[in-house]
Amino acid sequence: MTEPIRVALLGAAKRSFRIYGKMLQQLPGVQLVAAWSRNPESARRLGEYLNVPYYTDLGQLVRETAPQIGVVSVSYGANGQVGLMALEHGLHVLLETPIAHKLSEADAIIEAARQRNLKIEIAEQFHRRPLEQIKLALIATGIFGRVHTSFNDFAGHGYHGVSVMRSYLGFDAKPVKVIGAVRDYPLTAYYSRLADNYIPRNETQEHGIIEFDDGRLGIFHWTNVGYDSPIRWWRSSRFLAEKGMGITVGVGLDVQERLSLLAPGGEMPSFITVERRWQRNDGGALEAMIAHTGDPDQPIVRWESPLWNHSQEFAPQWHDDEIGVAGCILSLVNAVRDGTEPSYGALQGRIDQELILAIRQSSAQGGQPIMLPLDPATQTM
Repeated sequence: MTEPIRVALLGAAKRSFRIYGKMLQQLPGVQLVAAWSRNPESARRLGEYLNVPYYTDLGQLVRETAPQIGVVSVSYGANGQVGLMALEHGLHVLLETPIAHKLSEADAIIEAARQRNLKIEIAEQFHRRPLEQIKLALIATGIFGRVHTSFNDFAGHGYHGVSVMRSYLGFDAKPVKVIGAVRDYPLTAYYSRLADNYIPRNETQEHGIIEFDDGRLGIFHWTNVGYDSPIRWWRSSRFLAEKGMGITVGVGLDVQERLSLLAPGGEMPSFITVERRWQRNDGGALEAMIAHTGDPDQPIVRWESPLWNHSQEFAPQWHDDEIGVAGCILSLVNAVRDGTEPSYGALQGRIDQELILAIRQSSAQGGQPIMLPLDPATQTM
């Protein structure tokens, strides 16, 4: 049997307790060996919660527990700093989003990994969720032909939304120009579940048009109240392709996929049916997403959950976001084990952050087009 990949959890942020800790103890092929935090009390709480040795000295952790991967889960502002420290201690790393706030910091992290022949994966799970993965599997078959234009309408903020939008075009598509508009507007009072209050507040809308080197377009929309406002309930992503289109129609997290090809005769759309294939007839773990296309040359397209194991009688019943996060971890685990590259990686994470920065820079300059790449030395935000 293959030895499990040894992993240390670095940081005691909320996601360490809510997601990463227990997930790392259940994922196949992974062994959680230690926990770390710069704060002694936080390190103790996390270590005792997970029943693993805990440290405040990363060097001592590496010497005594010999991890291969560090999963970084720290405060928002410390992500890049701790990730760089983990690389300097010889660990492959999973970094939370964004890879860094400044492109110069992202470049330093990427260069540190290159010099040490280490791998970086980014915890960008939005495009890894099952409904997104079946769409990407369909696009990859060529059944839609060429995707011309891709949209994000509130289906994730910042780099998350950019990642979803870019995924339909393919992560190898090269962005070359950005036009952005960022505006603030007052809103009437409403109840915010995240803030747990009922007050008037301001909304910040971000809008961007991204042009790629082959002439294709990405359209990005986001509002900072998009996750918890009854005023801004819409959540959608879309793509327009040569032979059809796809649109997510949703209220909050309750979404449906409307995917269509051209019906025989060329006069009507023919809609694809997407099925969730469960472990049992009455539920259980998600086994796969199945698309029934109606196309005689490609009638069925299947995406199998990376967590599905046919030999497990009682597989964990993960929800979609957990499956997405697990996909990030397993991407890095498989890359370390097989000597390959992660399926998304640090360079893609840098591009997503660069596009958001370019949208904001364009807006600050009155909507002037911003040519890419940005110069990290002149980055002001």
